[in-house]
Amino acid sequence: MTIKNFTPKSLFAFLIMVFLQVSIYGQTKVGTTVGQFLKIEPSARGAALGNAGTSLTGEATLAYYNPASLGRLPQSSVQFLYSKWLADISYNYAVAAIKIGTIGTFLLQITALNSGEIDVTTVDKPLGTGERYDVTNFAIGGGYGRMVTDRVAVGFQLNYLKERIWHSSLSSLGLNLGVQYQLNKNGATLGASFSNFGPRSRYSGTDIYIEYDQNRDIYGDNDQIPSQLQTESFGIPTLFRVGFSYPFLLNEANKFLLAVDAMHQNDNSESVNFGAEWTLFKTLSIRGGYRNLLLEDLEGGLVLGAGLNFRSASYFLSIDYAWADYGLLDYTQRFSLGLGF
Repeated sequence: MTIKNFTPKSLFAFLIMVFLQVSIYGQTKVGTTVGQFLKIEPSARGAALGNAGTSLTGEATLAYYNPASLGRLPQSSVQFLYSKWLADISYNYAVAAIKIGTIGTFLLQITALNSGEIDVTTVDKPLGTGERYDVTNFAIGGGYGRMVTDRVAVGFQLNYLKERIWHSSLSSLGLNLGVQYQLNKNGATLGASFSNFGPRSRYSGTDIYIEYDQNRDIYGDNDQIPSQLQTESFGIPTLFRVGFSYPFLLNEANKFLLAVDAMHQNDNSESVNFGAEWTLFKTLSIRGGYRNLLLEDLEGGLVLGAGLNFRSASYFLSIDYAWADYGLLDYTQRFSLGLGF
């Protein structure tokens, strides 16, 4: 295939073949990456659609699934999301997308996660030492997306992330790339994205400094040798998504949307997400879906949600909610607020 006869369809065919090949030879590697907070979806709408957001657009938070969605945004917008995550962990996300004419859309996003204070316990003091620690995760990123033809959008996003556990921390970079292809105007859309390409990193800090006794059977030697534990390096959770969505315009007051994603990740097995959205009078949306279908050892999967969208000639206000079942881990809720201008 030469550059001359290269088309968006051939690109998607190539990406799907890559996905199938990776699926055949992939292995489940649960718990082998750091930066797990990067897998928490910051879009209440996308989450309520079963996380099948690779081919969708319409709001800035959908750039999480595919930065190419920025190119198809109709106007600039800002969004804020809050979630009380599992185990009372606090999760916050803010994003701003600024559209500049035909140049494209620029994005800035911030993610913050905090565990709250946790008691320090040891083998000798299982009820606590009296000390307390917390876990904080932070990421900041910038992105860009634009239409390269009347139907094809491309985009990228670069993120800097930092994890801290008590007095130790690590930092890394992650690159997201994506493409969306609209098969026909106001019709079916294909999407594909790679998320979180980045270097391996390791924890460092005062927590890994110890005093070491080289031989506990010998008395009189130095039993408090200043030493440092060696930590291993780990990658961040890299994901490859392929998605398809199709809107049904039932009448002027009713619109129905179906979306499905296939996902491969480097720290788990392949899975499928799908969801549906029914919009009434361009204002009220009712959503539902199922995430991580076919995933090994799945806990929960059902997601439900709703949204309100108020529009004027130049502005819009969106309020969205999502509820997600996590089986034995209970459930989570997401609340988001968006403003377009």
